[in-house]
Amino acid sequence: TLLSSLGLGTTLTFASSHWLLAWMGLEINTLAIIPLMAQHHHPRAVEATTKYFLTQATAAAMILFASTTNAWVTGAWDMNSLSNPIASAMILAALALKIGLAPMHFWMPEVMQGLDLLTGLVLSTWQKLAPLALIIQTAQATDPLLLTVLGLMSTLTGGWGGLNQTQLRKILAYSSIAHMGWMVIVLQYAPQLTLIALLTYIFMTSAAFLTLKASSATKIGTLATIWSKSPILATTTALVLLSLGGLPPLTGFMPKWLILQELAKQSLPLVATVMALAALLSLYFYLRLCYAMTLTISPNTTTSTTPWRVQATQASFPLALATVMTLGLLPIT
Repeated sequence: TLLSSLGLGTTLTFASSHWLLAWMGLEINTLAIIPLMAQHHHPRAVEATTKYFLTQATAAAMILFASTTNAWVTGAWDMNSLSNPIASAMILAALALKIGLAPMHFWMPEVMQGLDLLTGLVLSTWQKLAPLALIIQTAQATDPLLLTVLGLMSTLTGGWGGLNQTQLRKILAYSSIAHMGWMVIVLQYAPQLTLIALLTYIFMTSAAFLTLKASSATKIGTLATIWSKSPILATTTALVLLSLGGLPPLTGFMPKWLILQELAKQSLPLVATVMALAALLSLYFYLRLCYAMTLTISPNTTTSTTPWRVQATQASFPLALATVMTLGLLPIT
């Protein structure tokens, strides 16, 4: 029931051209994921769920308020008639809060840290779809400067925030913030590039989360023990992380390349430079993970519990599919 409601909420938002229906879809979506987040009854999970619920409810209320204001001024509820500047700015702020764009990103790492890896995967991929669809539909009505500032701040925050982390889920949350920034920055010039970036991001994040799930790693320290258990997995994971960082010849290079090219075409060299430098920041912490995983031997007296070598219980097909997509899609450019 919860998973179908999760799908239903997002689909409703996709299909709607009326603000109330879009708001309803977002609301169903939030209510469906909350039990999924809290199902472990761990204090951290409950805390993360509460934080998530409060941010999402605030964002939904802002969307409702802004669309009502817009309907009050213009007399129309459909999304294309977003002519009131205050309403459009408020809606963009609310949607940015929903997907965790900086400076509304503070809930994201905290919430991610409290969840298990599969729920974290749902949160960082599926939960981004509905708000991003709304952002894409309303992007033409919003102030271009606002979108640019959101994008730049998100990539910089996603880069800076992840530098000092040791928890893998927080690192992935910051990487998610940075990727969202890349999507938003190019939105007003080439929305199709936003969709390409979203698609590649979903593949790369799925590969990363499923790998961590397969090795049940949540800290950098546990990564150092993976190579002795499953060397091939360690190799592919290092490549997946480099793909997330955006190195050629891996898939992650494609959206960055195309977005920087588009920004240069629109004669925004300074923005493109800042984005490229921010990508370096996030590349640093992906490289740190790769280093811990493939170039260090775990000390003999590890503090982490030694995992049993049992037969894997999770299906390896989704992981294999996501990994192949993450490593080999660059030629389609």
